[in-house]
Amino acid sequence: MQELFISQNGNSRIIALVENGKMQEYYEEKENKNHLEGNIYLAKVKDVLPGMQAAFVDIGEEKNTFIHIKDIVPKASNITGNKNEILENYNIRDYIKEGDSILVQVKKDATSNKGARITKNIHIVGRFSILVIGNEFVTISQKIEEQEEKERLISIAKKSLKEYKTKNLGAIIRTSAKNKDEFLIKEDIKNVISKWENLLNKSKNIKDEEIPKVLYKNESIIQKILLDLIDNKLERIVVDDEILYKKIYTFLNDTIGSSKVKLQLKNEDILKTYDLYQQIGKLQNRKIWLKCGGFITIDKTEALTAIDVNSGKYTGKGNLEQTVLKVNKEASKEIAKQLRLRDIGGIIIIDYIDMDEEESRNVIIQELQNCLKSDRAKTQIMEFTKLNLLELTRKHMFS
Repeated sequence: MQELFISQNGNSRIIALVENGKMQEYYEEKENKNHLEGNIYLAKVKDVLPGMQAAFVDIGEEKNTFIHIKDIVPKASNITGNKNEILENYNIRDYIKEGDSILVQVKKDATSNKGARITKNIHIVGRFSILVIGNEFVTISQKIEEQEEKERLISIAKKSLKEYKTKNLGAIIRTSAKNKDEFLIKEDIKNVISKWENLLNKSKNIKDEEIPKVLYKNESIIQKILLDLIDNKLERIVVDDEILYKKIYTFLNDTIGSSKVKLQLKNEDILKTYDLYQQIGKLQNRKIWLKCGGFITIDKTEALTAIDVNSGKYTGKGNLEQTVLKVNKEASKEIAKQLRLRDIGGIIIIDYIDMDEEESRNVIIQELQNCLKSDRAKTQIMEFTKLNLLELTRKHMFS
């Protein structure tokens, strides 16, 4: 049974996704924190830096934002984007100049040292689809693997975009669209197109002296989670605050309509009632023990997250390679669990116990891939390096 617990505590909210009593995801949302990621602005270009193929753009925040040429030119591929493009062949001044007013979306929040990262490749998120501005590709979530279903959904999206006579618009079909009725998917695409058209009309009525101006503010973490989970396995939402309960009720009713998910208001400490404090407390632990007696350690730095696998108390009963493989396989399951639970993003380096055989390393890569299938975040596993380190990347669910 999959349940979502949302607890209001002062100006912060604790959000825990629980499956059969075990916490799978954990987030904390502070109401006074200025989250910009996903926001859309009519912005003003301040400085163009041809040598860096980048520019600084004013969106009305304390720090100017940063945009790179790869986030300005249209995507070359619906699979690799501009990853394989030779960006030196482009001249940023052919696309933007100082003083230009441009529509942009924040792709990464500001840090203490740097302003936010922005892009001209704007995405409008719906229940079953994501509208992609400036590219006419139609692609599909990698979580949907059945070829027949992929072809059905792509066909629906292409027909919808053509039917609404759109130009320079593409779509990404979300996992939630799997096996859904064609009418529902087409209605969702219609809704996101309508949102985009309203934003465009709004931007055209803004006077130059009013720029920069925010056109769209992204939904709260709770709303994003609900959009992701409501068409999945979620069975119950439990809330301990009446105001928050009413907001969620309204959002579900307006956005989704009828739903089999049960929404409950509990006038009690739900984190205590459902025994979640202990699980939340363990998220601070650097060392996590494995059932076999081994353990992993997780260390975050500014540049990356390092995870070390140690055999600990486990000595095994077979040969050394099999002993190492057992610990590494169990560690892979725990690593996948912790990445999702702690919402660890960016570059991740895993130092497994050294394996001599190539076959063993392939088994571990496959094991990790299988374990990450339940993760809603986008992950990419690289090969083992010459130093026997496994590299992967994971996109934060929420910053």
